[in-house]
Amino acid sequence: MIAFPMFASSQFARGALALALSCVAVAVQAQAKPAVIFDMGGKFDKSFNESAYRGIERWKQEAGKPYLEFEISNDTQRVQAIRRMAERGASPIISVGFAQASALEQVAKEFPKTQFAIIDAEVKLPNVQSLLFKEHEGSYLVGAMAVLASKSGKVGFVGGMDIPLIRKFQCGYEQGAKATNPKAEVFSNMTGTTSSAWNDPTRGGELAKAQFAKGSDVVFAAAGGTGSGVYQAAKDAGRLAIGVDSNQNHLQPGTMLTSMVKNVDVAVYNVLKGWKPGTSMLGLKEGGVEYAMDQHNAKLVTPALKAKVEAIKADIVAGKIKIADYMADGACKY
Repeated sequence: MIAFPMFASSQFARGALALALSCVAVAVQAQAKPAVIFDMGGKFDKSFNESAYRGIERWKQEAGKPYLEFEISNDTQRVQAIRRMAERGASPIISVGFAQASALEQVAKEFPKTQFAIIDAEVKLPNVQSLLFKEHEGSYLVGAMAVLASKSGKVGFVGGMDIPLIRKFQCGYEQGAKATNPKAEVFSNMTGTTSSAWNDPTRGGELAKAQFAKGSDVVFAAAGGTGSGVYQAAKDAGRLAIGVDSNQNHLQPGTMLTSMVKNVDVAVYNVLKGWKPGTSMLGLKEGGVEYAMDQHNAKLVTPALKAKVEAIKADIVAGKIKIADYMADGACKY
């Protein structure tokens, strides 16, 4: 029998233990469930959150694996919800919406080995993937489309919570409308200054009616669940509306001129297929934003109108049209 020195045996044991722990860590990671935390409005808001839901459901169907989820119902729940998912070993944990940014940053620092992702905000940590969209590009496009479809030359915008992100939508929309028709008038209102502004259809309808009374015949709602009130008001008044985030054309067929789609579902799906740290910026060129065409608005968008919109889109993608970004400039400078 060959006798090995004690220190060699000790080194061997430590190496074996490290290898075993490494294997356990890999196994745990492989078994980890992803998690998604929906923000105010819930996963069936027919808008932003619901788009994220479609993305994770697509992944679930393809992968045949479960996921964890939570719907925020008040502003105080965010840190606790994200931390609880991390404690349960979920990874990646996807926070839907800019309002979760500070909470996610706090928890991501506490769990440096867990993968996190956030939609509509940037968190600069090595274990966070941030996904941002060029909403001003898509909003410019539907602003042009609105004024091309308008008979009065007057169009409207109803935002949700008055925050820089929604001002970014508004600014892009105004630019598209006025660049297409310099004489166009754009009426703009925000629903409120708290998170309840995302789910107030009654107020949304009132704001839309006020804009219609001023002569607006197309209104763009960037207001989450509040938008349903805007679309109903447009239907009742015989006017046109533009949806947001998800393709909402089906909500009021014949009333919805189009929807400014943010492909949050694609972003969420891609995170689950291959998480990677850093920041991604998704615009028209990247397929991050788009205007929706389907059977529900086909009769409203003539071939001539669509051709004009497609030409504008091509110029934006090619960089021929420069669009001011409210969030970058701190104001709507154009």
